[in-house]
Amino acid sequence: MVMSQLSAQFLAPPPVQVCKSLPTSLLLPRLPKSESFPGASTGVLRFSTETEVSESRNRMFILGMGFVGQFLAQDLKNHGWVVSGTCTSAFKKKKLEERGLNMYLFDTNEPELGVVNALKHSTHLLVSIPPVVGIGDPMLQHDEFLKSRIRDGDLQWLCYLSSTSVYGDCSGKLVDEDYPTSPASESAKLRLAAEKGWLNLGSELGLSAQVFRNGGIYGPGRSAVDTIIKQGSLSESQRMRITRQYTSRVHVADICQALKASIQMPSLGRIYNIVDDDPAPRAQVFAFARDLIEMKWPNHIEVRSVLPESVDPLVEKARRKAEKRVSNARMKKELGVMLLHPTYRSGLQSIIDNMENPDF
Repeated sequence: MVMSQLSAQFLAPPPVQVCKSLPTSLLLPRLPKSESFPGASTGVLRFSTETEVSESRNRMFILGMGFVGQFLAQDLKNHGWVVSGTCTSAFKKKKLEERGLNMYLFDTNEPELGVVNALKHSTHLLVSIPPVVGIGDPMLQHDEFLKSRIRDGDLQWLCYLSSTSVYGDCSGKLVDEDYPTSPASESAKLRLAAEKGWLNLGSELGLSAQVFRNGGIYGPGRSAVDTIIKQGSLSESQRMRITRQYTSRVHVADICQALKASIQMPSLGRIYNIVDDDPAPRAQVFAFARDLIEMKWPNHIEVRSVLPESVDPLVEKARRKAEKRVSNARMKKELGVMLLHPTYRSGLQSIIDNMENPDF
């Protein structure tokens, strides 16, 4: 399926029409005028009018309005969806509400169970909250209450955003979704447990549930180009990845188009690797980003090397063992995704083409 056609068919101006490939059950009945999100009396989260409820039959709730969540939220809202979600600070909540999003504050250590009530009227749920050490997935620790609320609500589709880190040490092999998982880090182990938890929840409730295992996510404001322009220091984890032969990555726009394709073609318990076609080494990506900056703004910045001066041979050997090439064949075949940015080159070029002159 050609994604340019898919996008045009998928997101029509309001009132939103769901593609014929979706179950007709997603065309929700009109809600009574008195029915609204719990919390409406406090002004925390509500539909503004009956018209907005009835005409916006697609209602997305995003647990964790981070980089991917905000990108998807804006796309959906621009095409008539009602979008709600969670964030962790009052400042961010205010900024997102100014963009027309219905927001809840969320504490990963002590989740506000009132958030679950808001899911009752949502048709779609994107879970983008990372697991917490010592807790695991913050919402799944309340899974029985969560199931009781969803069971009586309108939810039809959910997706959990995971990571390719769940594959662990692969010795450079090409891995697909059927490759045995062997997470090495604690965070990766918790990711894998959360995958199973959300898929089990979906199965128990008869929902369309899927997991996206994303590569390293980049996009506008979060890329090698941005790092170099800001002259920011690399984090420890970034430095550890700098000499890897393979690094799977994906542009945020491609994650979003895969999500939209999944909504059109809902599955029961499928897992998808969401990566581009070129697992190029990080050093190569930064070298290309430097060249782009020099071409657009010659001699405007002092470009520092992001490569470490030396690497312990034993550490390097261990890193190579943990490397992997990740297959995206299932994403392309089953979801019909044609990548907007099949390599980092087109992705970074798009980012810098849309940049205004930065403050050097």
